[in-house]
Amino acid sequence: MTITGTEASDRLNDLAGTVQVLRDTFARGTTKPFSWRVGQLRALRRMLLERGPEFEDALAADLAKSPTETQMTEIGPVLGELDFTLRHLRSWLRPSRVTVPVALAPAFAKVIREPLGVVLIIGPWNYPAHLVLAPLVGALAAGNAVLIKPSELAPTTSALVARLVPQYLDPAAVQVVEGGVEEATELLREQFDHIFYTGNGQVGRIVARAAAEHLTPTTLELGGKSPVFVDDGADLVEAARRIVYAKSLNAGQTCVAPDYVLATPATAAALLPHLKNAIAEFYGTNPRESADYGRIVNARHFERLTTMIADRQVTLGGDYDAETRYIAPTVVDGVSADDPLMRDEIFGPILPIVHVSGVSEAISFIAQRDKPLALYVFTRRTSVERRFLRDTSSGAVGLNVPAAHLLVPRLPFGGVGASGSGRYHGRYSVDTFSHSKAVLSKPLKPDTLRLIYPPFTELRDVIIRTIVAKTGRSRR
Repeated sequence: MTITGTEASDRLNDLAGTVQVLRDTFARGTTKPFSWRVGQLRALRRMLLERGPEFEDALAADLAKSPTETQMTEIGPVLGELDFTLRHLRSWLRPSRVTVPVALAPAFAKVIREPLGVVLIIGPWNYPAHLVLAPLVGALAAGNAVLIKPSELAPTTSALVARLVPQYLDPAAVQVVEGGVEEATELLREQFDHIFYTGNGQVGRIVARAAAEHLTPTTLELGGKSPVFVDDGADLVEAARRIVYAKSLNAGQTCVAPDYVLATPATAAALLPHLKNAIAEFYGTNPRESADYGRIVNARHFERLTTMIADRQVTLGGDYDAETRYIAPTVVDGVSADDPLMRDEIFGPILPIVHVSGVSEAISFIAQRDKPLALYVFTRRTSVERRFLRDTSSGAVGLNVPAAHLLVPRLPFGGVGASGSGRYHGRYSVDTFSHSKAVLSKPLKPDTLRLIYPPFTELRDVIIRTIVAKTGRSRR
């Protein structure tokens, strides 16, 4: 069942019933068999392959994404996640044996993974297919029932997900609720077994507070200002290409996009012409004419971004058009640490460059701010790489490549501190949506536990002290 009623009141009244349907399905054990999980994953894969053109049309309507970019950033990553999970799921779900202390022998211990129950996935608007379907892979693989809430700010994609999901997946176990703030608020009043939210920190705090009312665990995939350090002596031609590509993807509306550049004044000056060349190489001298360059999602975000560069001397780009929500790839050089551009995540095609004296100041600059979702370092020196890895904290680090780590299914994806909590992708997704249950089995005979039962005689005192001493030595 997909909730798409015309009356908001009807939708709100149905939300509790929708959650109960999923809870009843989970209670019947429908989602737990391995065969059901694999069947759902294969059906999701089939949906993406068969309905790819419809996703291309929806993403073009919502974000002016080219069909190629949709395949590369929306459909391709989810297919990769599906294929990797299908190959390895059986081994991931296999109980893992663990050793037991000598004091408990003979005994047998293992860890088994059980599904959490009913999971809520709240998706963002910037990658409105990818970032609801990728976590869905893990939730289904772990054996959960799932409620999906796509973003209302990408209405065409939201409607497509709502229409297609019940056609391909088990409607008793996977449902879609469309709507805006009112529906999301009402959903958060319901009790779930896990909430997976992707979006900004402000809403992330609201989700966390609502989840706390039910002691519901959360995964919060947020964002932040992901910095790029360009070292003296780095390959500036390739660095510029990779920075421009990652920054301009989806018109900069990417949570792991480079948010700002740190470089010495000399390196910044040398980098600028290469940034200009890379923009022209990818999108031509007038990017608004390029079919490969996207648009800002709505008027509110367009105004937010253009306010940042209005009445400002920009170094590259800076032109925009309100009617089409176009903002050119824009670079602002020599930005100060307290500039408005440095307050919040930009989430658009504007790239500030901040001048620093070198590696130490760059590291200090990053360390004094919220921990970013990603950090990128362009350098030829392994000593510099080691310093950033040791002295900074971020969700991920890209050495000489930005925004690519999320395509590696064996790497965890997630933030730290203000950039989020929790992780997913591959096996990490199954772990996120599962409970690792400890199981200990000890035969009733021989009953070795008699040796530690009270009353504590002199002999038993000696035995217990010997066991404690051996246990302490074995853990050193």
